[in-house]
Amino acid sequence: MGDVAVGARSGHGGEEHRGRPVDAAGPGTDDAVTSGSDSPVAGGDGPGDGQPPTTGPGPDDGTPGAKKQRSFWKELPILIGIALVLALLIKTFLVQAFSIPSDSMQNTLQEGDRVLVDKLTPWFGSEPERGEVVVFHDPDNWLAGEPTADPNAIQTFLSWIGLMPSAEEKDLIKRVVGVGGDTVSCKKTGPLTVNGKALNEPYVYPGNTPCSLDDSGGQFTVKIPEGYIWVMGDHRQNSRDSRYNQSDKNHGMVPVDKVVGRAIVKAWPINRWGTLPVPDTFDQDGLNTGAAASTALTVAPEGLALAGVVPVALWRRRRAQAAQAR
Repeated sequence: MGDVAVGARSGHGGEEHRGRPVDAAGPGTDDAVTSGSDSPVAGGDGPGDGQPPTTGPGPDDGTPGAKKQRSFWKELPILIGIALVLALLIKTFLVQAFSIPSDSMQNTLQEGDRVLVDKLTPWFGSEPERGEVVVFHDPDNWLAGEPTADPNAIQTFLSWIGLMPSAEEKDLIKRVVGVGGDTVSCKKTGPLTVNGKALNEPYVYPGNTPCSLDDSGGQFTVKIPEGYIWVMGDHRQNSRDSRYNQSDKNHGMVPVDKVVGRAIVKAWPINRWGTLPVPDTFDQDGLNTGAAASTALTVAPEGLALAGVVPVALWRRRRAQAAQAR
């Protein structure tokens, strides 16, 4: 491989070839160098009978086919590096997995479920809407006394790049029931009202009442300032949410800038896969004004992913066509 064959000498002095005189140069004259196999014997087709030499691509002639392909094992670290960078970018800007640590969102979410959280649209100014399930950072020590996760080094790394659910112990997940400007109220056992409109809440855990009869926060009427949200768990009698944190610096409200993103999909276990849409009760006239924003929040990650894949596919196709044309 890599050797270049040299054509055989065309004849001996004084002899004729097929009735024609031998070249005047006499013995020892060489034919053209070929890059194929050995030259044909005298009397056959090829350089020996005066015909133009035939040439073809060889291993060292500089044609595209001559380039050696890089070993798979040399490319593997590069591919792994690219995959890690992409995973980190997706986790940082697009979608992140979170693990549900408690039963406060039953039956919508069960302890141990994995959800995918849209982190893209908050970058573009989208704010939480009523009815959405959101993940947010602990606003003011809500998790005091709760057990914390203790992941090992590998779990921490995989969580950091987004290949495992987040092991961050300072995040919570609840349902938004009120946004800036709303008045949210609970009296007796319910129903919960927002701006005077009673909510029909089929997602509340079976056997629970929408409001709790206790003097620790279960009965309340609050006006939510702009830039804050009021959150409650679907398992109303098993959720330390905005109601029971009204003594903190935010009076139980969650600052919008503490929201990581909206949970859009239950991804694991597979038999519980499903989306997390906004319930119809939040579409009442005069109650919900952010339906369009909610829809955009759901579809944006998929749309952006498609928009990113198309240019890459076209670029690869052009490269393949250019290689074939050489």
